Amino acid sequence: MIDVHIVDAAMSCALGSSLVQVWPRLIQGSSAIGPVEPFASEGLEFHQAACVADLEVGDEPNRVCALMRQAFDQLRPVPANTFVIWTGVKGNAEHVEAKADRTPLPTIHLPRQYRRWVCERLGIEDRGMELNAACISSAAGLAVGAQMIQQEEHTNVLVCAADIVSRFTFTGFAALRALSPTPCRPFDAFRDGLTLGDGAVAVLLSAESSVDKRRSKPLARLTGWGITNDANHITGPARDGGGLKAAIESALSRACMNYDDLEAWCAHGTGTAYSDAMELTALERVFGTRRFPSFSIKGAVGHTLGAAGAIEALVCTRALREKTVPASSGSTSPELRAEGRVADKSQTFPGRNILTTNSGFGGVNAALVLETVEEIV
Repeated sequence: MIDVHIVDAAMSCALGSSLVQVWPRLIQGSSAIGPVEPFASEGLEFHQAACVADLEVGDEPNRVCALMRQAFDQLRPVPANTFVIWTGVKGNAEHVEAKADRTPLPTIHLPRQYRRWVCERLGIEDRGMELNAACISSAAGLAVGAQMIQQEEHTNVLVCAADIVSRFTFTGFAALRALSPTPCRPFDAFRDGLTLGDGAVAVLLSAESSVDKRRSKPLARLTGWGITNDANHITGPARDGGGLKAAIESALSRACMNYDDLEAWCAHGTGTAYSDAMELTALERVFGTRRFPSFSIKGAVGHTLGAAGAIEALVCTRALREKTVPASSGSTSPELRAEGRVADKSQTFPGRNILTTNSGFGGVNAALVLETVEEIV
């Protein structure tokens, strides 16, 4: 079996333009959620989002590319034969808005155009694919990339995503009444909706045989993954958590991990009543009454849509290194089933493995198991 390593990664969001900036703020329980900035929200009931301040387009085609470029600036050179998977889900929003406003149209707005732009910006071969699976997109991209490496289809796979808080997306979630009028509170007894956020991420996966651990130690191993669909409702999750349960069990099985061995969990944790409840139900169906450190970063950085899963996987690599999971910002009064799991302060754990999960519209679910990389002797 070929081991899959996360060998390089970078991110940018409202809480900081790199993981180095973001990590200590997550540990402190800080939040970047505040008044929405890129557009007027006076006609709506909701006015909160986690927006990257002063995001300038500059020479880039649009704000999505500008945010993605902030992450690219942190990456080491990517191998020329890298296969690129683009997993942003709302890159066309600025195009839709420009048409409505009768302003110049962005030159890039389709997924295949973003993927080609990535290859051009990184100076690598134009090869890859696009994957759109709602809010599990980048997590699913990591799973697909890992599968490709294990099947020896590719040696290196770069999973990229960027989504911004656009007027199009914001008003859509507002119409669904899915937004919270205040910063979201994942797994809190008084949670009342999600908060959107800007986010970009790039994660490079490589086969172990191509990794020189003495020059650069990988961030983590991606040992397990699972993708399911509970086929319940176009927006509502299955209340029995069956789809997420199956995804978690698939990931643990692939990682050859016993249920009692799992040490920590990074939840999707959007702060909506039904989604958070479904996640806890799935967790209990898999792990029973076991309570281990669990967290959500969406009260800090907002819901970054397609970028969420890979951003959270990147945060998990640092959690493994520091043997600490971040505070769940906004979770000041965890609901009964979240007590002893979720906290508004950081929690320590052994740091050998961690589970991260995501769920999304259409009933999609993804689960990833990350483990530490053995020390070099």
